Amino acid sequence: MIKSFASPTLADMHSQSAPTVETDDGGAPGAATAPEAPRKAGRPRGQGGDGNARRNELIAIAARSFRMKGFDATTTRDIAAASGMQSGSPFYHFKSKNALLFAVMQHGMDKALHSQQRALARLPASAGARDRLAALVLHHLHVLLDPGNDFIAVMVTEQRALLQEHHAAIRDIRNRYEQAWIEVLAELEDQDLLRAPASITRLALFGSLHGTLTWYDRRQKLSLPALAGHYMAIFIAPLPAANAGASTPATRP
Repeated sequence: MIKSFASPTLADMHSQSAPTVETDDGGAPGAATAPEAPRKAGRPRGQGGDGNARRNELIAIAARSFRMKGFDATTTRDIAAASGMQSGSPFYHFKSKNALLFAVMQHGMDKALHSQQRALARLPASAGARDRLAALVLHHLHVLLDPGNDFIAVMVTEQRALLQEHHAAIRDIRNRYEQAWIEVLAELEDQDLLRAPASITRLALFGSLHGTLTWYDRRQKLSLPALAGHYMAIFIAPLPAANAGASTPATRP
């Protein structure tokens, strides 16, 4: 299951060795500068009104930094500077840079799972497997390519930096995200509408969709719905002529 969400050309998350915990610029986390304010005993990191807002801001900034510069090249000082904080302040919300990486992946996948569920729920009750797959493909393109959605690019390129203790949580949410794909592809395989076995189609679909991170440009004329249509044409056999009008167009998530 883990391999199916990442590009097939990338190594599986579990085959990667776990890195050491980040010690920003050679020191212990947060040692250079004290946090903005002491954390009250018993209060979880980043919880409570302003804390949650700041935590989410740090996650978004970190996701962008990890995508643009890479996990290794990004320091907590970089993230703090981008958010207008003191250099040690991110450790008020996250105990290490690795914990922040985990939060980026978990937060992003949780959002993607819920928006995928909403995209499917908007389909009419009569929608068949082909329509559901079209909705899944279009939704995934938006997750990959919409502004501010940097977490999947981070997941694809920075899996080796995820600590072993975080693997199970990411695997669980990723499996739940992929379950809808597994079910709809199985239906299409039963209908003889797949050009390859369902398991291979799923791997190839995710791999090629993730490839858009390297080449798609929103300034070009190719829209995401049009691009989703091309992917459907590549992987799914056309409907018989008598049923061609039955398919409903995919909707934006």
